[in-house]
Amino acid sequence: MNIQRDNTGRAAVVLLSGGLDSMVAAGLAREAGYRLFALTIDYNQRHRRELQAATTIASHLGAERHVILPLDLRQFGGSALTADIDVPKTGVGTAIPITYVPARNLVFLSLTLAWAEAVGASDIFIGVNALDYSGYPDCRPEFIAAFSEVARLATKAGAEGEQFSIHAPLQFLGKADIVREAARLTLDPGMSWSCYDPQPNGHACGLCDSCRLRLAGFAEAGLTDPVSYVQ
Repeated sequence: MNIQRDNTGRAAVVLLSGGLDSMVAAGLAREAGYRLFALTIDYNQRHRRELQAATTIASHLGAERHVILPLDLRQFGGSALTADIDVPKTGVGTAIPITYVPARNLVFLSLTLAWAEAVGASDIFIGVNALDYSGYPDCRPEFIAAFSEVARLATKAGAEGEQFSIHAPLQFLGKADIVREAARLTLDPGMSWSCYDPQPNGHACGLCDSCRLRLAGFAEAGLTDPVSYVQ
């Protein structure tokens, strides 16, 4: 989490899903003094409740602008989050799960980069995590490092010498550490949403991979998750 602290007046674009990790990443950017521009992708995901969470978080953190960008990935499918495929509820396994959305972070970071170049920002924040996660390949440090080079090669700003920084401050933290960071930043976890399969009564399912990882993180941190769960 080595973020330069003297960033007053500098703009940063934060990829804000509305989940716990993206909320903490945005909170760290604010703590470091950045002016926040929040980007949320409405990809017609099953867990659309997180769009409301992203709006709440962006407002709470004082984002100068919050864009919710429509991008209907249900047209592609290929994931339990974007197609009529049941969300697995049997526990976190070792294989890449069916909740993986093909190339999602690659697509989302490309859009984030486009907006960053448009607003003159050279700093991008993303809440990916390579420890307590479901094994998604686009959460790995190698991907983040490679995208930094892509940003340099793919943009006018990069061609003119601008150095884009892709900040992934949570990538080597476990979920319990992320929960503790939320507490340190005085961010209410109840603003965030992680469940892949929200229930009709508005509760989180408690059994999908994302719920299990989140609940385990709170338990390990010795803190209570304010989100309501079915289980």
